[in-house]
Amino acid sequence: MRLAIDAMGGDHAPESVVNGCRKALDAYRDLHIILVGDEKKIKPLLKGMDSRRFDIIHTEVVIDAEDAPVKAVRRKKDSSMVLTVQQVKEGKADAAVSAGNTGALMTAGLLVVGRTSGIERPALSPMLPTLGGEGFLLLDVGANMDAKPSHLVQYALMGDVYMRKVRGLNNPRIGLLNVGSEAGKGTELTKEVYSLLQESKMNFIGNVEARDLLDGAADVVVCDGFSGNLVLKTIEGTAISLFSILKEELTSSFKNKLAAGVLKPSFKRVKQKMDYSEYGGAGLFGLQAPVVKAHGSSDAHAFFSAVKQAKLMHEEKVISTIKQELEQMPASKGEE
Repeated sequence: MRLAIDAMGGDHAPESVVNGCRKALDAYRDLHIILVGDEKKIKPLLKGMDSRRFDIIHTEVVIDAEDAPVKAVRRKKDSSMVLTVQQVKEGKADAAVSAGNTGALMTAGLLVVGRTSGIERPALSPMLPTLGGEGFLLLDVGANMDAKPSHLVQYALMGDVYMRKVRGLNNPRIGLLNVGSEAGKGTELTKEVYSLLQESKMNFIGNVEARDLLDGAADVVVCDGFSGNLVLKTIEGTAISLFSILKEELTSSFKNKLAAGVLKPSFKRVKQKMDYSEYGGAGLFGLQAPVVKAHGSSDAHAFFSAVKQAKLMHEEKVISTIKQELEQMPASKGEE
């Protein structure tokens, strides 16, 4: 498999990106990586790596986190991010990964790679942690702030395919994010989506509330991008704050430090359960090829997980399976 990597995207690029790629090349003997970015900064980090297993496409242009997505993609066509997805468009790579500007990556994916035939709106879809360690897929988390009922039904279908093909679940539980579990709850959007999902062949379990997500209430949770982004940021912020409080308390006295030393293995297991780096990145579902958005603050392990996710999406033919499922799905009342 050939994988295109934006080496300059993210808070710790290119070090964390290259080190994550090093882990991936060690783990997967069939993997060839195309690193796109500033060759002067990338090359010193490649010592010890087999030069036959990677290529470098040089560019010094980078899309920054502050750049307006659409303008940046159109004006910086020779940026590391745009050139990365261009490799996929031209058939030189099977998938792409970037930890850069989320909006720009979605824009580049749409303008360069293109939408999957039949998908009205792509979705940005991360795996998030659960207390049991299985995780759940949340889509959408910000690609589309406004959504039609047919969009959410397609999100459910894409999530169902991903969880079956990549996560190995035979019959994923599909939940609709809502303010209550009763069927009549919510907005006009959620009420119509509820009816459409009930009529589908997917394993729809009904509405799920935000407070139950980390308990593993569903394997796939669908919502509009505005609600999904609020949920994502709340979960991330809560986890960061909780670990910060624990660290402060456990180092506040000699007695607490002794207790922390005894409990260190347990805390490590808790952190692993709640750590985003174990789950890969956010897939841009609905494009013609796998494109994965790694977390902006990814370290080497987190970036490796995103690479693993992109590799599995390609090998398990997630894109072509979504196309097949769409062809078999009857047109819904929400579609135009």
